[in-house]
Amino acid sequence: MDGITAHGLYALAWASFGAGHSLLARDGVKARLGVWLGPWYRLAYNGFAVLHIGAVVAVGWLLLDTGTYAVPEALLWALYALQALGAGILLVGLRGYDLGRFGGLAQIRNHYSGRHDEPEDEPLRVDGLHRYVRHPLYAGALLLLWGGAPSEFALATAVWASLYLWIGTVFEERALRRRYGRSYEEYRSQVPAVVPWRGRAL
Repeated sequence: MDGITAHGLYALAWASFGAGHSLLARDGVKARLGVWLGPWYRLAYNGFAVLHIGAVVAVGWLLLDTGTYAVPEALLWALYALQALGAGILLVGLRGYDLGRFGGLAQIRNHYSGRHDEPEDEPLRVDGLHRYVRHPLYAGALLLLWGGAPSEFALATAVWASLYLWIGTVFEERALRRRYGRSYEEYRSQVPAVVPWRGRAL
């Protein structure tokens, strides 16, 4: 298989993930599947996403060269530093969320304990890393991706994953504006999306 075909298939695999992830997040689809899955919907959604992204990465791993490019040692260490920074941002960023609700376990626990009045969505987060960027998890993921890019497979992964995150940010911003209204609009006007060019904005 030639390189162009391999990259094209990997791009299609990423497109399938983006389309599937966005489709399952739509309110109409969520309402229909929620009839069958009930409080298990969020956990099933996240589980399917993990399996799907694993399959996508496996396609790239099989199709593309995973050997490391010859890069200067100083650049290699700089990339390692980017990866470490990205991993740190992801870990700190995750601490700012209710991971039970984020993953879907809290919805199941609340359902079977009779706490049906608990909202599925968290309050608008404007503390922690959210004072610097609106999407700290995306910022950390981008650093992690590009810090590990000195191979054909890893570079292609960084390109397609970054494109997915950019498109995903657009759709997520629309959902957040619908969910939080004016509060999010005001927050959005003060804090950048993923690059903290304003420093501590809040």
